[in-house]
Amino acid sequence: MAKILSGLQPASVFEYFEAISEIPRGSGDEERLSNYIKQFAEDLGLWVHQDQDFNLIIKKPASPGYEKAPAVILQGHMDMVCEKREDVVHDFTKDPIRLIVDGDNIKADGTTLGADNGIAVAYIMAVLADKTLRHPAIEGLITTSEEVGMVGAEKLDGSLLSGKILINMDVENEGEIFTSCAGGVRAKIQVDIKREKAQEGMTACEIKLSGLKGGHSGMEIDKKRGNANKLLGRVLYDISKSTGAQLSSIGGGAKMNAIPRDSRAIVLVEKSKLQELGRAISSWEKVFQKELSAADPNLKLELHQLEGEFDIICPRDAERVISMLVMLPNGVMTMSQEMEGLVESSSNIGILTTSEAYVEFDSAVRSNIKSQKLSIVAQMECMCKALGARLELEADYPEWEYSKDSYIRDVFMAVYEKKYGKKPLITAVHCGLECGIFKEVIGDIDIVAFGPDVHDVHTPDEHMSISSIKRTWEYLLDVLESIK
Repeated sequence: MAKILSGLQPASVFEYFEAISEIPRGSGDEERLSNYIKQFAEDLGLWVHQDQDFNLIIKKPASPGYEKAPAVILQGHMDMVCEKREDVVHDFTKDPIRLIVDGDNIKADGTTLGADNGIAVAYIMAVLADKTLRHPAIEGLITTSEEVGMVGAEKLDGSLLSGKILINMDVENEGEIFTSCAGGVRAKIQVDIKREKAQEGMTACEIKLSGLKGGHSGMEIDKKRGNANKLLGRVLYDISKSTGAQLSSIGGGAKMNAIPRDSRAIVLVEKSKLQELGRAISSWEKVFQKELSAADPNLKLELHQLEGEFDIICPRDAERVISMLVMLPNGVMTMSQEMEGLVESSSNIGILTTSEAYVEFDSAVRSNIKSQKLSIVAQMECMCKALGARLELEADYPEWEYSKDSYIRDVFMAVYEKKYGKKPLITAVHCGLECGIFKEVIGDIDIVAFGPDVHDVHTPDEHMSISSIKRTWEYLLDVLESIK
């Protein structure tokens, strides 16, 4: 069968990317892909270690003349965020990603592409397989469950790695060299609820907010895109007062670290209030469309009458739930005072779910400064205390601090200037990378991060540039050849 990416250059990179795209690899479901790459390494006769969390370390000796050069760790993660459009039928536990070539871009058919961070895995495999390259000793490090809190990196046995230089390729902006990143923590808040039977004569309706772009809660948090969960909280606060609407359930978002594109609630109102509710929903749609005309031009807010019986969250608990949603920190909190345009701290209400006993708010908190991360968490703690809710913190990972002296950063800069006749942008990134964890589990290593152009990650619009992948590949090979 002909491959979708056959004929594209560099051929080996696209061959491996297409191969891993055929293997499901959502976070926590990486065993099959890990086994595939392990077999790939064994077939090449390379040293390979697979741990119980399916992290992989693969070692390739230095090419002739590079035996005394410092070993280099090439790093990426194998898991991907699994998002799809509502109208797309796709089982991320079984189905391969359906790739599409569209001009200079590769995208998927209605789902996330997995370029974050499958392109790094493809680069690593291509370097390991090519016997013609000139490079120091290579240690390919491919981690698991990065998208749900960098779980694989935290459990890594760093003593198995001897490299003192690490090149992270989990970056989506060509021409930018990253030298620090945000730390983060997953914050789960639960508001306990009691349910009761609705009064006679009440009509159930679904309020659905959809059509937002969403995006990566680190890379796109500064794009002023709407958070469907947060927006719906404003609607519920208003209609609960103006129409007496009673909340039955609310839910939205699929991933903690993705800005939610849709959210919905089921409410019950008196039949005499249906027209008033309809007018309120129509009014809020206009408000949001005006507020987000540039960032989310396809936003829709709809009201649908439902058949059947629905119970409600008791009014006092519903008020606590709505108050939490309205007050919970979301979006950009602070901007860096040292680096213009860099988001310093943020929070994203990524997932909202209703169960029989509680409503849960699942947020990604990030900051390039630890004290700011702790400040956002303190806000949440105070809100929970005031509203009688519970806060649980998970997957707390450190920021990667800027180093004044860096050999590998100097190499990247020198090669870039020689190759393109201009300086690269040396910058920081607000999204979380595993680099801070590697500093802790491996030791004092010299790190940079870079990568090709990948856009709209963590959304079904994710796509990557073919020409950028080629340029970045050639740049990587020149860097490896320059490490002496």
